[in-house]
Amino acid sequence: MSTGPQRYPGASTAYWYQNRFGGDLQEVNVVVLHTTEGTNLPSYGGGASAPNLTLVPDFKAKRLKAYQHFDFDRSSRALVNLRGGVETNTLNVSQVELVGTCDPATHAKWKKAGYAYIYWPEAPEWALQGVADLLAWAHQHHGVPLTGPKTWNAYPASYGSGNGVRMSFAQWNSFKGVCGHQHVSENLHGDPGALDFDQILERAKAAGTQPAHPTYEPFPGSAFFMKGSKPALGKSSPVFTAMGKRLVAEGCGRYKVGPGPVLGQADIASYEKFQRKLGFTGSDAKWPPGPTSWAKLKVPNV
Repeated sequence: MSTGPQRYPGASTAYWYQNRFGGDLQEVNVVVLHTTEGTNLPSYGGGASAPNLTLVPDFKAKRLKAYQHFDFDRSSRALVNLRGGVETNTLNVSQVELVGTCDPATHAKWKKAGYAYIYWPEAPEWALQGVADLLAWAHQHHGVPLTGPKTWNAYPASYGSGNGVRMSFAQWNSFKGVCGHQHVSENLHGDPGALDFDQILERAKAAGTQPAHPTYEPFPGSAFFMKGSKPALGKSSPVFTAMGKRLVAEGCGRYKVGPGPVLGQADIASYEKFQRKLGFTGSDAKWPPGPTSWAKLKVPNV
């Protein structure tokens, strides 16, 4: 089973892999932090090695943009899980990839090349705050403890089974809180390196004293509603059920049956009627939904 909101507020679901890979239901009490060792949102092999969320730096806005690939309480696929031993991806774990690098050699190379990127051991305050905000939400809504290992080794010493911080099977099985890929049993990876974890926790605890986020479904991006240049008819998501119920409540429902989780023509007609109700005209009133009308519809978080 799972409890609490499953979508991180504001996260895009434009790269949603749960419909393809499923995953196990969990009651998450651990968050594992990774670094992508790249400068952009990875393809994750079409989702085959995807985490629950990816945080991508927006340097112009000085914030981290979240992309969600699986529900928070659904197992994802970013950890190695060997036969025998312990469970990793499915042991009540939600995984977060931080776009950037923890490798000082890569840092030097990218800096010389003039790339825009984050070297996570020296991450700017706005990036640390972005990670802290996510952990605060995980703590508030899912009870993930704001605690974790005291030592976060610098890369490349953090790599390997004998890095000095890798958990034993027993330690991993009993762990609750926030850790890095370098701490997880059965794995060899050393990311996210020498992350300033103390500062992240301090910011997360401060953010946790603020009011919880509204429980409305964040705008998933226009691409969520489309298949290429056409509406994504036949696509299934609980978001469509919640959307349809709100459209009915707004007096804009065009349903003979439903609403339900599979996107159909009735959903499109109903949403276009809602956009006309808001005063949109012409192409602005047509499918797909936009962020302004979506915010006004106030779809409950699913």
